[in-house]
Amino acid sequence: MKSDLRPYGRRAFLGIVAGGVAALVWGRPLQRVTARLSPVSAFFVTGGWRIYTVAATMPRFDQDRWRLRIDGLVEHPQELTYRELLKLPQATQVSTFHCVTGWTVQNVHWQGVRFADLLAAAKPLPSAKALTFVSAEEPYADSLTLEQALLPDVMLAHSMDGRPLTRPHGAPARVVIPEMYGYKNVKWVGRIELTAAPADGYWEVRGYDRDAYVGHSNGH
Repeated sequence: MKSDLRPYGRRAFLGIVAGGVAALVWGRPLQRVTARLSPVSAFFVTGGWRIYTVAATMPRFDQDRWRLRIDGLVEHPQELTYRELLKLPQATQVSTFHCVTGWTVQNVHWQGVRFADLLAAAKPLPSAKALTFVSAEEPYADSLTLEQALLPDVMLAHSMDGRPLTRPHGAPARVVIPEMYGYKNVKWVGRIELTAAPADGYWEVRGYDRDAYVGHSNGH
């Protein structure tokens, strides 16, 4: 069967995205836009989504070998298997996904674990004020404050639209925070480190806002 993933080279990617980004950064010098986009090395279209990667290939998920490490400012560091993740209290929601380049996907059905349940066994220390999410897509990482991570519609998702996450969508687990643009929704999560303060992520060191609330950042 023919794949529904269509790879684009860097030049094509920049050309396609430029139109969408222009609405978000109108009035800013073009070189600042292209400087932000230049690290992206692949672009795919699948099922109405646009999948961006910063590495040469997307990470692969091995259910038997994958571990989710939760460490940093916690009393009890954790290392969860995929099966253990699925045994934690489960939550579902329907929300809209917003990309900073201007496109959205509505009515996405997510299933996963709220961060209060995910962090319960680790017991964050009083000094823990933020979470850094480290992706298997090196060197991608990003962070949320603990307050943001505990919002009622934020989760570490393992399923989308009734099926386990596929490789392009971040299998086995990804962050879902509908109030923020997609670059904060870290895919292929392998480690969560609790820290005293949030840190700039992959795109933030390239000019994007740390607090990426939809409609209130990156040119809006």
